[in-house]
Amino acid sequence: MTKQTVKKIPLRQCVGCGEMKPKKEMIRVVQTPEGEILLDATGKKNGRGAYLCKNPECLKAAHKNKGLNRSLKTNISEEIFTALEKEMDTLG
Repeated sequence: MTKQTVKKIPLRQCVGCGEMKPKKEMIRVVQTPEGEILLDATGKKNGRGAYLCKNPECLKAAHKNKGLNRSLKTNISEEIFTALEKEMDTLG
């Protein structure tokens, strides 16, 4: 009898709604070493990351509860949230 290896699926918590979901189902928001904040569709960019569901409501919730600010340890301006919303619309 051979042992089956069960591949672990990496889970991440959404900073908007707080749900745990597989990493592949989420969008990573990254703060680059230069301090730039952008969406990282590949999940491989350098920098501090936070995860959001692909739901625009989660981005709004993360803005309201300051979840992204806490995760990225920085203060995120309104312009950046607006840019993230537009970028999320093009992805989803």
